Amino acid sequence: MTTSSENQKLIVVTGASTGMGASAARELARQGFHVLAGVRRERDADAIRSTGIEPVILDITKSEQVEALAARVADDPRALHALVNNAGIQVNAPVEALPMAQWRHVFEVNLFGHIAVTQALLPALLRANGRVINISSIGGTVAMATYGAYAGAKFALEAVSDSLRREVAPLGVQVVVIEPGGVRTEMAARGVATANRLAGRMTPDQEERYGSLVRANNELMTSGTASGLTADAAARIIAKAVTTRRPRTRYTAGRDAAVVTRLARILSDRTLDRILAANLRRHYPKRDDATAARPVRARVRALGLCK
Repeated sequence: MTTSSENQKLIVVTGASTGMGASAARELARQGFHVLAGVRRERDADAIRSTGIEPVILDITKSEQVEALAARVADDPRALHALVNNAGIQVNAPVEALPMAQWRHVFEVNLFGHIAVTQALLPALLRANGRVINISSIGGTVAMATYGAYAGAKFALEAVSDSLRREVAPLGVQVVVIEPGGVRTEMAARGVATANRLAGRMTPDQEERYGSLVRANNELMTSGTASGLTADAAARIIAKAVTTRRPRTRYTAGRDAAVVTRLARILSDRTLDRILAANLRRHYPKRDDATAARPVRARVRALGLCK
């Protein structure tokens, strides 16, 4: 394995503060690459800095930081072998109840930020015949209830990846999509906390319509994450996509992702709806007197009859 500064290749990994991004940065550094690890805070930079890992402050929604990253890559004599677009946030709420500002923020982080970084680094990737690795999700193939914004951005990322692949393949750049299912990272816990915060802002009528659904989805997300891949296992799949001479255009990560992706290809929409609903139904909170009375109390509060 060659690790000399003159032959060592560069990898950029965005969203490398924790989870899959941090694990991927460490795995790729272990394999001999020099990793520019995008993090948002100095304390995260201190935590990940090690042999072969150079942290860079990078919020992919801030153009000046994206431009600084591109300048850092352009000034380096080493070839840019790959860009791993991993940064992301998870925001779950019913379509009706998610404020438009949140919709826009999800797309800024989970789609437009990746496009901005890709545009900035494509000249270097073209010179090196490098590759783009876009971290999508099982949500990029199946949009479950309350996943409208998150899945919408991931579906769009999948489409952009297909288009980009067909544009740059003749120019020597490969584009790969990775679709993880449940992965044991902090992202899921943050997603549940965000879902609960957004649920707390729903109107009484929205709470009546969607409250149980949100709570069931939180339970499903928590259980799916607990039984999912480790971040290190997901990182090995990312590293395979980075290093394999002829990578596939798509990789799933985790059994759940493989199963759901396959079902989505062969089942009708209605059949898949019934399967997803049945799986979610097991996580609905049991109705007791207090739960059953919640919508009634909400309507009474709305009328100003009690606090």
